[in-house]
Amino acid sequence: MNQDTICALATANGVGAIGIIRVSGDKAFEIVSKIFDGKDLTTVKSHTVHYGFIVDRKSESRKVGSEKSDEMLRESQHDIADEKSDVIDEVMVSVFRAPKTFTAEDSVEISFHGSPFIAKRILEILIKNGARMAKAGEFTMRAFMNGRIDLSQAESIADLIASENEASRKVALNQLKGGISNEISILRNDLLNFTSLIELELDFAEEDVEFVDRSALMNLIQNLKFKIQNLLESFKYGNAIKNGTAVAIIGKPNAGKSTLLNALLKEERAIVSNIAGTTRDTIEEVLHIKGHAFRLIDTAGLRNTADEIEAIGVKKAREKVAQAEILVYLVDAATVDFKEDLETLQSLLRPDLKVIVLATKMDEILPSHYNSIESVFRDSIQQDFDFIEISAVENHNIQDLKNELSSYVEQLKSEEGNVVITNQRHFEALGNALHSVHQVEEAVNSGITTELLAYELRNALENLGEISGEFTNDEVLGNIFSKFCIGK
Repeated sequence: MNQDTICALATANGVGAIGIIRVSGDKAFEIVSKIFDGKDLTTVKSHTVHYGFIVDRKSESRKVGSEKSDEMLRESQHDIADEKSDVIDEVMVSVFRAPKTFTAEDSVEISFHGSPFIAKRILEILIKNGARMAKAGEFTMRAFMNGRIDLSQAESIADLIASENEASRKVALNQLKGGISNEISILRNDLLNFTSLIELELDFAEEDVEFVDRSALMNLIQNLKFKIQNLLESFKYGNAIKNGTAVAIIGKPNAGKSTLLNALLKEERAIVSNIAGTTRDTIEEVLHIKGHAFRLIDTAGLRNTADEIEAIGVKKAREKVAQAEILVYLVDAATVDFKEDLETLQSLLRPDLKVIVLATKMDEILPSHYNSIESVFRDSIQQDFDFIEISAVENHNIQDLKNELSSYVEQLKSEEGNVVITNQRHFEALGNALHSVHQVEEAVNSGITTELLAYELRNALENLGEISGEFTNDEVLGNIFSKFCIGK
């Protein structure tokens, strides 16, 4: 266990009905008891809540005994004041004894009236009596260091706090419950059994004996490759869940981009004008559809322009397309010649880009003109794309566009399992593990020496172990936990 005791505000900064300060460490009960007028916290049972007052003792004062009633405790407030001790607040104190706590250490939570000033005073007197302020993520780091959770579960706590939609909440909660940890543990255990036997072969190298059936090892390798590859492929869906899917709304000036953004958001977010070039910078907003987040990016109209500011906007628009997963290209249905649209769209295409072509302002043209627009684009654009006719003004087919966006994310789901990779660090570790497994496969096929085979197997084990934190270093840990808030 850690020798020092830490404290921090666990609730958000600012005024609220209730605030909570967390204290964790070997001396948590002793330190809080010094400033708490109520029951003696060093003697109470675990997972109990106690009423009393937080006081700043400026001189030796009579400690209110545990036998006092709530009414007597209120009366004692005046006695304490007479003894030159400041009463800070009326509180409820929760006591949690190790190891059945979040940090696996003795812990106390002080619930106080949610004033930032009161929070500051309580923290000050906790520090004066022997605690210190926690660093970012230190409570969770202690939970990890004390074996309460593994590293992937610690990261899932940060993801759960940051979740902004139902899908990201579910994935983070599944990982907190050990989803990714369990999956990796199964892979590592299978690999560890073979590695142990290979290591044993090294001890009998002079006798030229094999403890490992190479064909069984190859079967394991094929299974590992399959499972790791599935986890890696889930990252695209996981990234969409965690960070949202970037949707670039592109088109010529006055194609209806800002009108579409407003229709999707159901609010007047962007300025709509008949004057070309109104949007000169990118406007980004988040839209939630069926539990998934989409980062809509309204951009400047693409055209050649002598206006320096508008030209910067056009450059930014192209940059946003390069970063987006989905391109929604708007075509003014009333346009007679689509040559410029076709050239522009062709210049933006890439194989991994989902493309949706929207024929806008359909309320302004004759029905006989409908089919000809799609035909022009189908004949000229080789990459696959979806085509939707809309009228943002009349809200015509806007839901079709939303359904298409949602469908894109749903199609990213893997059918091979419920575990989804959302963390870049996990993705890189799995990529390294897959590379190591390939190296093991090559080693077996080439009849490499047992010593080198053992080396490749250890590499694969280490890469898988990085995810759960079995193999890591202080720099990695510091980087992970520095992203947490102070009270977590």
